[in-house]
Amino acid sequence: MNEKMRFQIPAIESTADASLQARLRHKIDHKTKPLGALGALETLALQLGLIQRSESPVLQQPQMVVFAADHGIAAEGVSAYPQAVTVQMVGNMLAGGAAINVFARQHGFALQVVDAGVAAELPAHPQLQPRKIAMGTKNLCHEPAMSRLQAQAALAAGRDVMQALPGNVVAFGEMGIANTSPAALLLTRLTGTRIEDATGRGTGLDDAQLLHKQSVLARALVRHPATEPFDAVGELAALGGFEIAMMTGAMLQAASERRVVLVDGFIAGASALLAQAMAPAVRDYLVFCHRSAETGHRLLLACLDAKPLLELDLRLGEGTGALLAWPLVQSAANFLNEMASFESAGVSEK
Repeated sequence: MNEKMRFQIPAIESTADASLQARLRHKIDHKTKPLGALGALETLALQLGLIQRSESPVLQQPQMVVFAADHGIAAEGVSAYPQAVTVQMVGNMLAGGAAINVFARQHGFALQVVDAGVAAELPAHPQLQPRKIAMGTKNLCHEPAMSRLQAQAALAAGRDVMQALPGNVVAFGEMGIANTSPAALLLTRLTGTRIEDATGRGTGLDDAQLLHKQSVLARALVRHPATEPFDAVGELAALGGFEIAMMTGAMLQAASERRVVLVDGFIAGASALLAQAMAPAVRDYLVFCHRSAETGHRLLLACLDAKPLLELDLRLGEGTGALLAWPLVQSAANFLNEMASFESAGVSEK
């Protein structure tokens, strides 16, 4: 394993700053509104200010990164769609036709698609980053999804992708048929959630198919006992996916660079869980954008003590929920920077 493929968890500073927090809170509380009247938007404005170490945060050059990979566990019939859909949807994204393309254009996000481990050779494209670890993970019902070296290489690739991007805001998405299975397994292993509660319908399983998926995942957990002592990289190697691993590395790197990180749905949430297990301070930089329709996502958010900005019953992935929440993030910064105070507007306070 060469030095470039090694992954060392980057140093991440806590955003805690009592003096700055007091100044931000004073600024928010003295806007021309009743105390707390902007609700969650006020909490978000405070978070943005602490991330940027500024009373006037500015959001610049937002980036959208979609990590794509295939999963050996798809062979167990845990998805409503065949594995071939992964490469087909990557092609759709590169042609500009996917939902994430529409929302990225709408909101001014630069879009990159990263081949983390798609089970096909992809032709070169200006918006495609070839970072393939392998042609999909192994079937984790029979063997570890990836080797420890592959897990390290995927984390490092995510770091490298992030380091090369401009801006101070990044949204992460994913594409990979069957990837709700490794996400559910990681949720169970990292939080103690029951696999039956962590496992959802993915892209549209019926009741019988859902029961089959739960049975497959329960069998996988038996096949891969918990690491003792706990080893996040070991759990990732046994149960994860290449796109989940790369997204985790990218989240950690983004936080080390004090970027605002927009977290999408269930799969991105699994990466957030892993990132927090590796470096608890990463949590300060994560904005949880929505609660998806996937069963385990509500539990995952609760375990992270996260209050999502939206709940739209989304179950698409790709980063779509993150971009739909972007106007709220902008609004939080804008009211903090542009809204009059009682003093400047000559309005009487309560």
